[in-house]
Amino acid sequence: MTFKGFLKTLSYIFGIFITVLILSGISYIIIDGINKKSNVMDIGEYSPVSTLVVPENPTYKSKFPFVDVHSHHWDMPVKDLSKLVTEMDSLNMAYLINLSGSGFGAFSGKQELMDLNLTKSLENVNENYPDRFGVFLNLDLAKIDKPDFEKNNIMHIENAVSQGVIGLKIYKNLGLTLRDSRNIRVPVDDDRLSHIWETCAKFNIPVLIHSGEPKAFFDPVDKFNERWLHAREKPRSFRPSDKYPTFDQVMYEQEQLFKKHPKTTFINAHFGWYGNDLARLSKQLSELTNVYVEFGAVINELGRQPSTARRFFEDYQDRILFGKDIYKMDEYYIYFQVLETDDEYIEYYRKRHGLWRLYGLNLSDEILKKVYYQNALKIFPNINPNLFK
Repeated sequence: MTFKGFLKTLSYIFGIFITVLILSGISYIIIDGINKKSNVMDIGEYSPVSTLVVPENPTYKSKFPFVDVHSHHWDMPVKDLSKLVTEMDSLNMAYLINLSGSGFGAFSGKQELMDLNLTKSLENVNENYPDRFGVFLNLDLAKIDKPDFEKNNIMHIENAVSQGVIGLKIYKNLGLTLRDSRNIRVPVDDDRLSHIWETCAKFNIPVLIHSGEPKAFFDPVDKFNERWLHAREKPRSFRPSDKYPTFDQVMYEQEQLFKKHPKTTFINAHFGWYGNDLARLSKQLSELTNVYVEFGAVINELGRQPSTARRFFEDYQDRILFGKDIYKMDEYYIYFQVLETDDEYIEYYRKRHGLWRLYGLNLSDEILKKVYYQNALKIFPNINPNLFK
């Protein structure tokens, strides 16, 4: 092809590209006009302003001091804790537990980096605000088939406890994505991990474990899935059946873990993803006295069933802990409002968690005190009780 012919071809292709671009723009304008005329919009755009007039009691500070047992501060090795403490004081948060003691090193696959971050986190806390923060240990479970896996884990736990660690956090990769050297999924109750739970029992530190995801994340992503918007915004959160175990399988494995190790105290994170099925969670707590629960990221489930949730809190008031998960100050306000008031039709802060409004549980002072701090003091004897006087 001559250079002139090449330019002619290039000009032809460019002309087609411009034509397609123009037609696409015209099509978009036409379709957008039709949608506006027909009052059609994306579900993510729909944000109706309620005309309901009912009493509202925005709650910016908890009624009693509280312990947040589920928080993540990945930068704690270098974090300026004074700003965080000021925010905690404004919320009436007496004590915060950072589950990510190893920082981002927890996902590095390098236990040495994890241990270094943990040491630095503890140093930062102990040098500045030793009475206000607790730190959890993280372990690298990917080395499950290594000959020294058990010995090293026991050593890491012993060393961490001697430094001041108050618990162990297990991430959701166990039971979902973690695989051994044979590329076989490692179940939550795998016996190769038994030494971890038994060592935690020996040193009287709890294990906060996150297993699975909300049930809807395992269901087909279609018009019947109440978390469809979440699937569109965060598609990697969902667990299709051709790649992952079922929700029931993961939950079964977790319950087996709790049963196998009755001397270990477990904190089932996120209400065990049973916030939408409190009868099932009631059964678990009734059968397994070594299990506590915390409601990080599931206040939206509790607030849509206020009567059922209130009865659950009344029945299991000695087993429930306050947990938030993602640390954002203004999101705590919704937790306080749902727990403490009888407000109706409360707007939740994250639409993809559910397209519904919340209702207050109006818990008694006796129950609030247990949930906010008294139950935590039973599990974490190192917390200074004077913080709650």
